[in-house]
Amino acid sequence: MIGFKAKFRLATIVVLSIGIALVAIYDLLKPISNGCTMTYMYPTYIPISAPKSLSSSKYGLYLYHEGWKQIDFDEHLKQLNGVPVLFIPGNGGSYKQVRSLAAESDRAYQGGPPEPMLYQEASLMFEGLDIHETDIPILNQYARRLDWFAVDLEGEHSAMDGQVLEEHTEYVIHAINRILDQYKESQDARVKEGAVESGSLPNSVILVGHSMGGFVARAAVVHPNLRKSAVETILTLSAPHQSPPLALQPSLGHYFEYINQEWRKGYEVQNSRTGAQLSRVIVISISGGGNDYQIRSKLESLDGIVPTTHGFMISSMGVKNVWLSMEHQVILWCNQLVVQVSHTLLSLVDPETGHPTSGPRKRLAIFTKMLQSGMPGSLSGRSDFHQQSPRLPLQKGRNFFGSVRKNITACPSNIRWSDEGLERDLYIKTPTVTVLAMDGRRRWLDIKELGSDGRTNFVLVTNLLPCYGVRLHLWPEKGTSMSNSPLSKRVVEVTSRIVQVPSGPAPRQVLKPLHNIFFTY
Repeated sequence: MIGFKAKFRLATIVVLSIGIALVAIYDLLKPISNGCTMTYMYPTYIPISAPKSLSSSKYGLYLYHEGWKQIDFDEHLKQLNGVPVLFIPGNGGSYKQVRSLAAESDRAYQGGPPEPMLYQEASLMFEGLDIHETDIPILNQYARRLDWFAVDLEGEHSAMDGQVLEEHTEYVIHAINRILDQYKESQDARVKEGAVESGSLPNSVILVGHSMGGFVARAAVVHPNLRKSAVETILTLSAPHQSPPLALQPSLGHYFEYINQEWRKGYEVQNSRTGAQLSRVIVISISGGGNDYQIRSKLESLDGIVPTTHGFMISSMGVKNVWLSMEHQVILWCNQLVVQVSHTLLSLVDPETGHPTSGPRKRLAIFTKMLQSGMPGSLSGRSDFHQQSPRLPLQKGRNFFGSVRKNITACPSNIRWSDEGLERDLYIKTPTVTVLAMDGRRRWLDIKELGSDGRTNFVLVTNLLPCYGVRLHLWPEKGTSMSNSPLSKRVVEVTSRIVQVPSGPAPRQVLKPLHNIFFTY
């Protein structure tokens, strides 16, 4: 009997241990709740024939088509006349990952530009040239759709070997040249059938790279076989630029160093071939923020590689209408980000020429206007919110090319909250509250639900104009010591800086002067 009890206790302990271990593993591996909406699409991938010189290549090139109806591939290619965009997948990625961006770009083109933003815009001040919002036309409709191409790199693990990265770079060069040739072939086919062509052919391709594909995009720009001015705009998503995430092979680190050195030398020697090419190239790096555990933000920075006159890095948490951190793969389908990127790329198209805006500073200004908000400088100092500003003067200092940054005009420092108005401020007496979001729409905010998965903080952003603000009052639970504190000690002031507002009882906060229009919780 004693032996049976001992065995029963042992079995119970083993079962409980296994149960606890399984719960712990599930907690570690369960998807992070990031607030992203799924993107839906009806994808069709049209193969693009390779030139004879590459007929034996293991890689491939595809054109994306959005729609549930079957189409004739040859006839569709014959009508090709949009703005070419090439998607480059990352380590182990698929060309089919282009589907979210391509589908939303098609919907954005048909739906037209979004309503003008109601909240503070980012500064468009650049060294030696002021580009005002009036210099960027307000579009009622987009001039031309985006034609999304994607390279099939066989799902190879480009993060493991520098030789693989070099092979991917060389194929991307061929893909860019093939895309530009395809537009000429399509136009010739239309003319042969009697069509009258008045517009000019595209002479450049926008590159969008995910993860290692973003680095491949930059490597292609400094490749000697790239046609002159064939790439002038690069957008990377969760892509390492400074160094490989894991230098498993010496060749990987060597290739990164070689490409980055070519970029640095290109800016130093402007009259060289590389320098002439880079002078027209804009690079935008979007990071996934704190939830991206594969590529950290410091690797995605362009510091020391691309001057701030030609690009910047921004966290997805700082992108207009997004304000979410996301995992490494999620950045490809997170609808809030995909929609904003789609409208941004469509905004690059000049309504007069039907091609991307030629001036690099104007393109940079469009990216700034469409992606960045008038974010307070304190935000950029945090690793999970880090963003580079393209001569956006958040604080005084010099960038690595020696240009001076200026200060954004702030509200008068003597403006302060008055305790007399606390009763009229926004209080949260129930778990749910209505807030005005960055897109001007009212949203329900369920604090209790936000805190149910263990989260202790969340981010709240409004679109109030500068020098106005809202204080968020979180009422503590009854019976706690905070319930007897004066109202001024229970308030979280959310206008002068980005702050974390707890999902539980409000801690003591010090009121600060009004400067901006952002809340975080």
